[in-house]
Order: sequence, then C-alpha cells, then structure tokens
Amino acid sequence: MFIAMNRFRVKRGCEDDFETIWKSRDTHLHTVPGFIEFHLLRGPETDDHTLFATHAIWETEQAFTDWTQSAAFRKAHAQAGGTRDFHAGPPQFEGFTVVQEIKKVLA
Repeated sequence: MFIAMNRFRVKRGCEDDFETIWKSRDTHLHTVPGFIEFHLLRGPETDDHTLFATHAIWETEQAFTDWTQSAAFRKAHAQAGGTRDFHAGPPQFEGFTVVQEIKKVLA
C-alpha cells in the first residue's frame, strides 16, 4: 500500500474557496486502477495561513505513479487552482510506503 499526501498552506480568509474547489471538481479517482480512498484534511491555523492536506491511499506506488501520468490526472488538475491565488507557497508532496497496518476488528 502507498499513501500520497500533499500539504497546502492556504492564505487566511481563502479556506472556504479552497475547500469548494476541491469538493466540486471531478477527480476521476473512482475510476483509476489501484485507487483506494481519498481525504481532504483541514489542519491548524497560523497568523497567515491554514494548513490543508490531501491523503490518498493506493494499492501500490506504481498505481499512484501511473495515475500522475494519465490523462485523467491532467483533467482532474486542469482547474485545481481556480482563478484565485490562495496559496501561501507551493504544495509539498510526501509519499509513504505502508510498513504496518492495524485495523479495527469488527465484533
């Protein structure tokens, strides 16, 4: 399993616009081989920005890499920024290979 994360520093006052763009765009992820799930996370606030992160779980790192090189990826990211500059710097990508997984046991 592979987890792909991006961290976004969003200028204060632009959080709702940032969330709207992410929630309203067609990511095409549900059709991508190897995709498992996605989360948009809102984190701590500072004086000048709010931290957001995307968290996508993939079957393999190769499945993620294939997605980033696909036409579906380009379509999903074509309007990702909208027309407003609400970023307080570029996104920071982090990729992780899962080395341990613990799941809740259902009774």
